[in-house]
Amino acid sequence: MASVDAVRAVAARGLEGDRYFQRAGTFSETPGTGREVTLIEAEALEAARRDHGVDLGPGATRRNIVTSGVALNHLVGREFTVGEVLLRGVRLCEPCAHMARLSGAKGAVRALIHRGGLRANVVRGGTIRTGDPIAVSARIESDQTVPA
Repeated sequence: MASVDAVRAVAARGLEGDRYFQRAGTFSETPGTGREVTLIEAEALEAARRDHGVDLGPGATRRNIVTSGVALNHLVGREFTVGEVLLRGVRLCEPCAHMARLSGAKGAVRALIHRGGLRANVVRGGTIRTGDPIAVSARIESDQTVPA
């Protein structure tokens, strides 16, 4: 995991340079959605430390983007922008034993249950930069199509 100031997002692929973009992630061969971009709230990392004594740095959770001031759980089924990039929240990114093992943080799974972040797909690509604002669009129901 490496922190960068900017990254290019590609529609239906993910973030350039990411292991899932290259189809080399641990779960790349396993069917599933929402592997294009993962996000986690800085507030969730702080709560893990405060409430459970689990100190996880931003890269320890293996999420692509750390946000602040945005309730990510509420973005499942919604489109939102990060800077110029349009994402669609697909499902929660619950913590797993693999993440906990790689982080080396005892109690990480328990500390992040229901606040482990969001899995999203890239709808419209572009560049995401550190500090870009996040803006939420309308809710997208699973049986509706998205207007072009």
